[in-house]
Amino acid sequence: MSALLVEGVERIAVLRANALGDLLLALPAIGALRRAYPAAKITLLGREWHARFLRDRPGPVDEVVALPPIAGVSSPHDGSAAPEELYDDLRRRRFDLAVQMHGGGRNSNPFIRRLGARVTAGLRTPDAAPLDRWVPYVHYQHETLRYLEVAGLLGAAATEIEPRIAVVRKDWAELNRTLGKVPRGLVAIHPGAGDRRRRWPPERFAEVADRLGRPVVVTGVEEEREVVEKVVAQMQTPARAVVGELSLGGLTALYAACDLLVSNDTGPRHLAAATGTPTVGIYWCGNMINWGPLSRGHQRPLISWTSGCPVCGTPADPKLGMRECGHQDVSWVGDVSVDEVLDQAWELLR
Repeated sequence: MSALLVEGVERIAVLRANALGDLLLALPAIGALRRAYPAAKITLLGREWHARFLRDRPGPVDEVVALPPIAGVSSPHDGSAAPEELYDDLRRRRFDLAVQMHGGGRNSNPFIRRLGARVTAGLRTPDAAPLDRWVPYVHYQHETLRYLEVAGLLGAAATEIEPRIAVVRKDWAELNRTLGKVPRGLVAIHPGAGDRRRRWPPERFAEVADRLGRPVVVTGVEEEREVVEKVVAQMQTPARAVVGELSLGGLTALYAACDLLVSNDTGPRHLAAATGTPTVGIYWCGNMINWGPLSRGHQRPLISWTSGCPVCGTPADPKLGMRECGHQDVSWVGDVSVDEVLDQAWELLR
């Protein structure tokens, strides 16, 4: 038994109130906590979408408390301060452990410290408040390993490194109700990404989709509708665009039904991989360190080695990655070729 284990733990709070990929990459660490403290109830301090997605879904999280918009915690820095009644409610839950798996801690560590837990643990930048147990937050570290290191502060050993997500009956029901019978051999293309600099050119996704010769579905959220429609319009063969039609659960089932996903570095790539579907992902080199897949059996990342803005040459920050330079719509991953993507895709499909 690890000397770092805390005795008598019945309730654990984990703060991870951000995006889809962020949740998925933290799941191995939350799973490690579950195995280290099998009798404890694990509460994810997240957002409303976490509650909808994780409800009745097998996994290490027992419940979700959806936080209101809190600056630097559950919303950008233009959000509000946490209301006192929220702290009152969370303190009444009498958490034994409060675990910060959220970031550097400037905003999240003060929040965690006010929950009244017996032991706090997490990450810390030099200007963040300390927790009872902490490791330094350094930008260039893989997110999964970062949070496994946090779990290790509490005696939780790593037994898996790639996240897994269960596909449940309601996911399949939604998929069948919305899209009907999914064709065999389906390939998904996801050409969007929150940061447009992480987007591979849409005409290349279209060429890959055509040359694979498979039934194709092109996915995206509403903010990505334009790039999804560009890919479909530039294809020589028909493809089905799926934008805003499925909940996150339905999208999980869609990816699970596919033979392959070809995607930018974005949450849906992590989601497809977590269902067991092979993926080809296109990554900028700096982001590959933090968010790339850790295994290569079914997950094949292709890396762009662009070192600065392709327009003005502003170099990447060696500590923080891509700088703001006024060219936020320009791809930093354009040096990855169609043939490179197809080589990996065909190998996975074989």
